[in-house]
Amino acid sequence: MDLDVKTMFVVTISVTSILGLLLIFAWYQQRKIQALAWWGCAHLIASVAVWMIGARGTFSDLWSIDIANSLLFVSSGMIWTGARLFDGNRVSLVGVFGGAAAWLMAGQITGFMDTPDGPVIFSSMIIACYTFGTAIEFWRGRGDQLMSRLPLIVMLSMHGILYLVRIPLTLAMPNSANGPVFSAAWFGVIGLESLLYMIATAFILLAMAKERSELEHKTAAMIDPLTGIANRRAFLDAAARRMKQRTREPQPVSALLFDLDRFKDINDQYGHPVGDRVLQIFTDTAASELRSSDLLGRLGGEEFAAILFGAEAGSAAATAERVRSAFVEANAVLDGYEVGTSVSVGVASVPADEVTGIEELLTRADEALYVAKARGRNRVEVADAYTNRVRQAPRGEWRPSRSSEQRADPRLVAASLGLVASPAVAPEDERAGDGLRRNPLANPASS
Repeated sequence: MDLDVKTMFVVTISVTSILGLLLIFAWYQQRKIQALAWWGCAHLIASVAVWMIGARGTFSDLWSIDIANSLLFVSSGMIWTGARLFDGNRVSLVGVFGGAAAWLMAGQITGFMDTPDGPVIFSSMIIACYTFGTAIEFWRGRGDQLMSRLPLIVMLSMHGILYLVRIPLTLAMPNSANGPVFSAAWFGVIGLESLLYMIATAFILLAMAKERSELEHKTAAMIDPLTGIANRRAFLDAAARRMKQRTREPQPVSALLFDLDRFKDINDQYGHPVGDRVLQIFTDTAASELRSSDLLGRLGGEEFAAILFGAEAGSAAATAERVRSAFVEANAVLDGYEVGTSVSVGVASVPADEVTGIEELLTRADEALYVAKARGRNRVEVADAYTNRVRQAPRGEWRPSRSSEQRADPRLVAASLGLVASPAVAPEDERAGDGLRRNPLANPASS
């Protein structure tokens, strides 16, 4: 079946222009993804170049060959640059205009471009280089695991291979007017493939931009905006997944539950900006003391949690102590104020052969945190001995309530277990800093 070349030109120009406008419209709706604007402009420039090539005879060879092909190479360079921008790399003007500059210089300096095969070989090499370069850029950024990357890389690679195949075919049949390179049929194949390539890549680029936006929104929903770490939902989901993996790969695991001491007093006395800064300092301090494999999240308000996989009780307690001491030192003086905030930490651990859920582990750490509060705050307590005493307590003695939204004063709790002397109930304003403790898995109150 013969393909009408003039019809192919009209269809290619029309479709490429529409795709360019579609990409620009998508960029207008998602301004953060600047690559869409580059890809849209690249398609519009390509449509102008194809129109100039199709009008050969109406324009001089300078415009219909030299300038038109230069615009095609600029278009390829802009698509390559868009791929770089999409993955956070910088714009390279040398890369954008390098192919066009090489094409124009080759036409003026060397006699190679005066041969019948020279322009075809050189232009094929430039387009192939840009196409493979774009595929490499998308391959390098595959860490975000966007599903659209793989089909786009495959399509780019096949397009580049087609232009590479064009070179040996040209060399094998030089100066042959009936050769496949210069025949209308071969030109139609190249034109049809380029048209289908532009349509497919444009829609895949749109799909990939949509995936990126959805991923950013999903990530934003799972990240605490103030501290930049996992929020309650993300932390518990990740911890639950990792806990399930212990059934296949048994290992000890420890939970650290942090609660900043008298944090409400800081907000009341110094203002919420200082309180927010204290939360950020604690996050930075805790993250610097934890391993990359550990999970850290904000459960709500001034309460944080960490899960240490492969860490036994002693190692976890040592880590908690490092975080506690480093945090006290880091915020002794903040913005000219002697804040002196401290943190209480509850530690709970289970051995490798014990199967438990994240809820049970955090509950044990919460029980240890009560003891840390009762013993004067600014300390680390391990849940093991305390938890056993609670479980073995005779019926009628105090047990941690799972159904109540609020719990008793931790000092009274500790006194009932014989950990400290029974204190007199402090005035309400002396206990306002920490408030009433709750189940760590309950919905947090606003800070």
